[in-house]
Amino acid sequence: MSAPLRRTRGDLIATAAIAAVSALLVGTAYFTAPIRADHLAPAVQELDNAGKLAVAPSSLTEAFRLPDHSPGVQPVVANGLIITYNEGTLTATTPQGDTAWTYHREFPLCSLSQAWGKVVANYRGNAGCGDVVALDALGGTYAGTRSAIGPEEVAGISSNDRVGYVGANRTELWRSDMVRTVEYGEVEAPQEPDMQPNQCQITSALTRTELFAVTETCADGSYLRFQDTTPEDSRKPELTASVEIAEGAYLVAISQDSAAVFDPAASRITTYNKDGNEVSSSSIPALPGPITLDSGVRVLPVADLPHHMTYHEGDYLVLMEPAKLTATGVFKGALGTGFAAGDRLLYASEGGVAVINWDTNTVE
Repeated sequence: MSAPLRRTRGDLIATAAIAAVSALLVGTAYFTAPIRADHLAPAVQELDNAGKLAVAPSSLTEAFRLPDHSPGVQPVVANGLIITYNEGTLTATTPQGDTAWTYHREFPLCSLSQAWGKVVANYRGNAGCGDVVALDALGGTYAGTRSAIGPEEVAGISSNDRVGYVGANRTELWRSDMVRTVEYGEVEAPQEPDMQPNQCQITSALTRTELFAVTETCADGSYLRFQDTTPEDSRKPELTASVEIAEGAYLVAISQDSAAVFDPAASRITTYNKDGNEVSSSSIPALPGPITLDSGVRVLPVADLPHHMTYHEGDYLVLMEPAKLTATGVFKGALGTGFAAGDRLLYASEGGVAVINWDTNTVE
């Protein structure tokens, strides 16, 4: 019969040493963690959603201006608040010009989106653009976080149902609790080599409801890929169709079951459904070229309005009807994607706010 196990003096010394080292490491991680330098100043009380204009106003006067600066990142409007970024601080401003809440972080901002009544900010940490925080739009309180390895440079993707990013070699979508629903492209898991169908240069991406569209350039050509936003396994994309497109073409709009790409060489928008079939084609004036990150990813300013999808590039605003995404109007001199006020389209221009009758494509 073997002798019972007994703790020796050496065992106790070793246990104490391990515990001390562990405590030191935990304490060091706690006190040196970058998030400890963050500062969130939530709203004193939760605000009401200011809503949207019911009709186009007869006149407008400037009420206030806000500083905003982050290359490739645009301000967003969430639940009636204007969310801007300047010198490391996100600021939510009411329609009256009052600061509702602020969030400061030392990391550079990679992308800024809004969905589900939340503001979603993606920061570049020690492992790329994968440090994400979601804040309640009206209250400015924490609503969720996620942290993962990401590309060094990304453009944001957002819809009413998903938020994510697109990088040159990888793109992701997340649901409202910040859990990833799909990843596509290069992954940090070489032990699962058969999960991803393509390893190409991604150039643009858009999503709406259950449809996710990506354009990419591969060794054998350029393609538009359609896939589901919620595959059975988030690590394994479920593609519904691949369409060969012209070199240099990129996405400009997406609907529930179709996506439109613009070919700069032909100055033409072509729409394909999620089965890969062409459903419409329309010629538009030559566009000056989209905002493009150093990695080659296009930044796509798009808007989903009640009667049109809009796309902004340079100083051109393109209107597309929501079914086949056929171009119905192009306006020069626009400074953004525009928004709806009743049955009119409004967009900012150098000369003021233009009011458009989108049934006749005329500036009123």
